[in-house]
Amino acid sequence: MNTDTIGALAPLSAPGWAEAGRHLLAGLELAAADMPFELLVRDTAADPARAAAAVDELAQLGVAAVVGEYHSVVARAVAARAEALELPFLCSSAVLDALTDEPSDHVARIAPAQSHGWRIYADFLRRAGHTRIAVAAQSSAYWAAGTQILRSHLDVVELSLDGLCDDLAASRATAVLLLVGTPEPALSLIRAVREDPRLAGMLIGAPAGQPEFASWATPLGAGIPFLRYLPESLSPLGTRVEAALRDRLGEEPSFVAFEGYDTVLALAEVLRGVSWADVDIEGTRGRVTFSCPPGSVVWQWAWAPVQVVDRDPAAPERFRTLG
Repeated sequence: MNTDTIGALAPLSAPGWAEAGRHLLAGLELAAADMPFELLVRDTAADPARAAAAVDELAQLGVAAVVGEYHSVVARAVAARAEALELPFLCSSAVLDALTDEPSDHVARIAPAQSHGWRIYADFLRRAGHTRIAVAAQSSAYWAAGTQILRSHLDVVELSLDGLCDDLAASRATAVLLLVGTPEPALSLIRAVREDPRLAGMLIGAPAGQPEFASWATPLGAGIPFLRYLPESLSPLGTRVEAALRDRLGEEPSFVAFEGYDTVLALAEVLRGVSWADVDIEGTRGRVTFSCPPGSVVWQWAWAPVQVVDRDPAAPERFRTLG
């Protein structure tokens, strides 16, 4: 097995969230160049079957491990194949708690579990006075899991995407969370809610982080609280990596790019023979160690920093920390 070669998975084309995939890959590639490792990159395109086939192909090519992925349902498929092949998989950005069905020594994760981040988001809403919220969600295991987490902390009414504004006006909710894809139907729903006079003052939220990316740096994308996995300030390493990522991307790097970089840093320790439990490195966003928190079935960085932020309506290119 060639320990200098690792497989990298990311959604780089539709229907995957290619903008997120591009940032994830930038972080993976930058760290791999610093190691150095050779990356064999495969586009998962938000397709679990395609991703599982890519794991098989990469294993046949002799990679030492697999890293990456953004979409949770895809990451589950990757984790299942990696576990079956006894191939290390360090997931960068997918947060679904049930990344595997059974405890695994081959699968680990950098991103915080959904239950951790979304609980923080629910606490933010409650502190802001939003105890009855509406959820408009597309059908997926990820959105369903998110809705259940929110329901355990808040009074939640689930609304369909069709006729959302009418149902929202009658719901007595003070906030609506859009658990949907980007850019559509997210942007059309935001526009509809904001243009409806019955919904003046309605908070729109997007806990999954859609407004993080530059395409949302517009008045339409501003004032929408979301989860961002960055600290208040970066370490010296993080500051250096931020500058290099900016050069590579041609725009401000998202937290997803830092997740990619930290993934390769942590994996390098494992490929040197260190167990997940003994990894202890200085990452771009803090010290990275792995444990198995209560309820977790994989080795987990517990936890990456979590913020609730939005884009400033007065300057949408700027972020405001809300909690």
